[in-house]
Amino acid sequence: MVDVILGMQWGDEGKGKIVDFFAKDYQLVARFQGGPNAGHTLYIGDKKVVLHQIPSGIFHENKINLIGNGVVLDAITLQKECAAVGSFGIDYKKNLFISDRTHLILPTHRALDKASELTKGKEKIGSTLKGIGPTYMDKTGRNGLRVGDLLDKNFTTQYIKLRLKHQRLLDSLNFNEDISAWEEEFFDALEFLRSFKIVNGEYFINEKIAEGKKVLAEGAQGSMLDVDFGTFPFVTSSNTISAGVCTGLGIAPQKINEVIGITKAYCTRVGEGPFPTELLDENGNYLRNAGNEFGSTTGRPRRCGWMDLVALKFACMINGVTQIVMTKADILDGLDELKVCKSYSINGEETQKIPFQMNRLEINALYQTFEGWKTDITQIHQYNAIPQTMKKYVDYLCQYLGVPIKYISNGPGRDQLLAV
Repeated sequence: MVDVILGMQWGDEGKGKIVDFFAKDYQLVARFQGGPNAGHTLYIGDKKVVLHQIPSGIFHENKINLIGNGVVLDAITLQKECAAVGSFGIDYKKNLFISDRTHLILPTHRALDKASELTKGKEKIGSTLKGIGPTYMDKTGRNGLRVGDLLDKNFTTQYIKLRLKHQRLLDSLNFNEDISAWEEEFFDALEFLRSFKIVNGEYFINEKIAEGKKVLAEGAQGSMLDVDFGTFPFVTSSNTISAGVCTGLGIAPQKINEVIGITKAYCTRVGEGPFPTELLDENGNYLRNAGNEFGSTTGRPRRCGWMDLVALKFACMINGVTQIVMTKADILDGLDELKVCKSYSINGEETQKIPFQMNRLEINALYQTFEGWKTDITQIHQYNAIPQTMKKYVDYLCQYLGVPIKYISNGPGRDQLLAV
């Protein structure tokens, strides 16, 4: 069977640590969507490492790690990432496999991403400029190059043909930046990529399931960035929800068992787009600084706000979430008062449903207020030892969402996770 771990907000929920924690119970960890715009932060001892494309099970000996066909892969980023992983003494080539159907991010995709964002002006979506959107556009337009194409002797010819097509688009966008250095780095990285175990991903993973191996599917970004169900058009280019596991790895729906949703104890968002609970006051600054809320991939300051239960319940519904892990609860330790959004007020009407096209509406968040616990919970090792005020906060969330919170992260360390 396959269990799924995914983000329930706008990404950056701390999925990397949680996947790393759960990985010991699985034989295979697989990434099913997204690209190097993801940043899954892990702490190995006292050292920080950020994984962008490699599954978070890579630091566990004898765990198989698969980059699935739903991912768009940047070979340059992968090479740098592997160097970081290798510095910890990990033999990444031993247990890292890549699906041959995984699409490649080309230098021209990065250029198209940058050119497109520059022409949008005030309507820009806050792209990370990693080339992810254009790569998925080529995928759906049936133009892309895939990892399996690297094994074809005509790969360079295929690349030149696609590059010429992209160059015409770049010319139409008046993009004149020289990308020859990107291309040189790209082709060097392709030689590195060819040295990996490139497999037919769907047969590979289904054979492992048939052998009785437990699989953990790891998502990137968050549910509210899903290309279909997120805050469109301020979304990513892939399906970030649990349904994306099936198309991103080639497994059937009935193979999915537990769906583990990750949420922060508050909310953050990087880039543009609707954010009903955003705090532009001292509380927002406190959350940003206390939580070190700066993008692990881009370094951009994250927008911060109270937890949005309307959006979170929506995410539970569309993902079929069976249990929740709440991260960064310790960041709330210093607050006298906490709030959670229990409903929206739109045109004078109260609702607990996510509306169509949120950016066209004036949404006022209606809050439930809680007393802060004003206690350092980072040194607590048992859930029963947490303050009663914190238990009230957790109980309210569970009751509202109708899904149990099974774990609470009370610090960045591997051992800082309370079983509820």
